[in-house]
Amino acid sequence: MKKLVKTVDAYIASAPLSARKKLKEVRTAIRKAAPKAQESISYRMPYYSHKGRLVYFRLGKGYIGLYIPPPVVVDHKRELKGYYAVGATVHLPLDQKTPAGLIQKLVKARIKINEAKSK
Repeated sequence: MKKLVKTVDAYIASAPLSARKKLKEVRTAIRKAAPKAQESISYRMPYYSHKGRLVYFRLGKGYIGLYIPPPVVVDHKRELKGYYAVGATVHLPLDQKTPAGLIQKLVKARIKINEAKSK
């Protein structure tokens, strides 16, 4: 994924074939949790915003990194047990089932924070 991409579709298409399905699953979970979010590329990663930053994701070596502004990861550390989860970062191993429900829960928690701040 060395070339610069301008859309999430292009980001996923530029990934190795073996990872594309997982990337699509993460994208679908995010979009399901945040249907009003704007989708773009920021810092060379898929990025979603709704009344502020919601979530980024990117393909790493053997995982998909999910990046959610604090304090969401800390607030859900019990649900994230078994995953690498530090600060704003969660690693979702490529060799495990995509935790769509968990991704949705984390994104919805961030939406609540952003909506509360925007009032």
